[in-house]
Amino acid sequence: MTAPHDVVIAIDGGNSKTDVLVVDAAGTVLGSSRGPGASPQNVGVEGCVTALEGLVIQALEAAGKATTRPFAVHTSAYLAGLDFPREEEALAKALAARGWSESLTLANDTLALLRAGTSDGIGVAVVCGAGINGVGIGRDGRETGFPALGKISGDWGGGYRLGEEALWWAIRAEDGRGPATALTDAVRTHYGASTVLEVVQGLHFEEIHSDSVHELCPLLFRVASAGDAVAQEVVDRFVEEVSLLVGVILRRLELTESTPEIVLGGGVLTGVATSVITDIERRCLKVAPKAVVKIVDVAPVVGAALFGLDTIGADEASKVRLRAATQRV
Repeated sequence: MTAPHDVVIAIDGGNSKTDVLVVDAAGTVLGSSRGPGASPQNVGVEGCVTALEGLVIQALEAAGKATTRPFAVHTSAYLAGLDFPREEEALAKALAARGWSESLTLANDTLALLRAGTSDGIGVAVVCGAGINGVGIGRDGRETGFPALGKISGDWGGGYRLGEEALWWAIRAEDGRGPATALTDAVRTHYGASTVLEVVQGLHFEEIHSDSVHELCPLLFRVASAGDAVAQEVVDRFVEEVSLLVGVILRRLELTESTPEIVLGGGVLTGVATSVITDIERRCLKVAPKAVVKIVDVAPVVGAALFGLDTIGADEASKVRLRAATQRV
């Protein structure tokens, strides 16, 4: 059976959620779906493929498209948990076996953020959600980035880790091992607890879900903005880490003397105060004075769709139409 030559399936799969778009060659969004994260590192290759197929079929049904295979001319999939070539190869083989489309592109989800936030996919992107990662593509097509496996791969500064930092400083202030900080009262209030130790016990005995630690990340930034020195020290380290990722990538790709676009995204970076972004920008401009730093204004799945339109040779008007239709208000 011949694939629908005007249909592209776009997937952005993070650790916490997965977005799917079905778009046509003119840049029109025909259908969409959203589900939980399905990283192959978390649910396995087959678990990932099964979850993605369910969401793809939902999006096709929303588009009024047939769910007979092949579904589309191209699948453009960008997923968390693809940090090494062997992971990409294993998932690509499993996805290709499903027969969704004539061709398939598969890569790390940070690249989708880069394409979503830049005019042509050239530049640097840093994403900070549950974890943190950075990637860049140079004018010569070179690509560089980092594995995002947590502490073992040198990462620091994802939303969960920032929440842990808030809890760490709060308990140490309460028991006398650390300096006084407003984080202590803030953590108690957040959990409705009389002490931070009560929170620690709840987490230890799994009476409080460990995912709730991520909720302390925005609390950390609020306490810092109110003038707490301990919280501000953690925020300063976060700013330095984001800037460091950008700086290393800019130097690797020899973009320090040009006008690279630097895209910031993910739930943490899109939710912080303007002053935090301004500080990150100031540090980035020390490395590349003519760079343009921006917060992404469309969802990363739009970047996956734009890569798909690039692949099938869609014109620029189609890409402009897609951006305009999906831009965040």
